[in-house]
Amino acid sequence: MELPPSCFQSCLDFCPECGSVLPRPGPHSTVRCPRCAFTLQTADFEGKTIRSTIEFNRLDPTAGRGPDPAPHLEGPLVERRCPRCGHEGMAYRTRQMRSADEGQTVFYTCPRCRFQEKEDS
Repeated sequence: MELPPSCFQSCLDFCPECGSVLPRPGPHSTVRCPRCAFTLQTADFEGKTIRSTIEFNRLDPTAGRGPDPAPHLEGPLVERRCPRCGHEGMAYRTRQMRSADEGQTVFYTCPRCRFQEKEDS
């Protein structure tokens, strides 16, 4: 059973009835919307250029390669004396290094000498 043509105009990428993304034309004579079953004839796509682009997230080349060469000094400061230079106040950050039912690991970094120590809680 063929449905009546839509009364709306849209780009051939989208269904004119419900707005869903239409599948690309294949070997069949019709293109059917997966959501509302609206159909278009494959001939409607003749002479049209269809371009699609997939953009992947760029991988950080240093990700997963051991400890950070330069510890980040972002984050809040806490009243803690640096054991190396005696500076009062260290930045901290936390990470879940072990299983979820165990405490986080807190990394403290001195903003003056960049000494870093960790504390398991």
